[in-house]
Amino acid sequence: MAEQPQQRADGAPVGRRTLLGMLGAGAAGLAAAPYLQRGWEGFLGAASQIDSTGLTGLLPNPGGFRYFSVVGSVPHKNETNYALKIGGLVDRPKTYTLPELRALPQTRVVRDVLCTDGWRVDDTPFEGVKLGALLDAAGVRSEGRAVQFTCFDGAYSESLTLEQARRSDVLVALNMQDKPITHQHGGPVRLYVAPMYFYKSAKWLSGIEVTDKVIPGFWEERGYEVDGWLDDADRHDEAA
Repeated sequence: MAEQPQQRADGAPVGRRTLLGMLGAGAAGLAAAPYLQRGWEGFLGAASQIDSTGLTGLLPNPGGFRYFSVVGSVPHKNETNYALKIGGLVDRPKTYTLPELRALPQTRVVRDVLCTDGWRVDDTPFEGVKLGALLDAAGVRSEGRAVQFTCFDGAYSESLTLEQARRSDVLVALNMQDKPITHQHGGPVRLYVAPMYFYKSAKWLSGIEVTDKVIPGFWEERGYEVDGWLDDADRHDEAA
């Protein structure tokens, strides 16, 4: 029996085999999309490590995030060599390994991520240890007023007031989008400050120091707001 053509909107016939081929190609494209996206993200992440201009951060990324580092290259850390030091105005300084952080109670926060460059990723889950819990374990002294964060890229820093740091939606994050945080996204451990612009969520976190005043971070020294609140953020959090 002769193949019966289907009719296109413009009247030209499309054979059944051609139509099935087009549908198959579309399905294959959808199936391959996650792999292509991960490959592109991997390329962008690797390129950003050797791009001192930051131009790779302007390239489109189907996952929504963009990659940027303030230095040319960042060392990789993992279970064998990662350490998070907590000190300053505390009674019990502590250094945590990655397995020790993973063994602590974990909190999941799902919020939109917004960057001052204009991009955003909606409903992004982060999971990790409440920063307030780590500060309580260290025993903040009465003169403590703020927290400074340093990073193992050797250059980036951030800060929060003690009140901001104790919020229930501020995490020392180990997972992002329900997976361990990759090196490109600031892993294995990064700060996540849900109610503020993403520059406050320092990548490659290595140090937490309680101070007697707010110390402006890397971008604040270059004109950014010290308090990077999102426009719709609730600035009054319940007890962390």
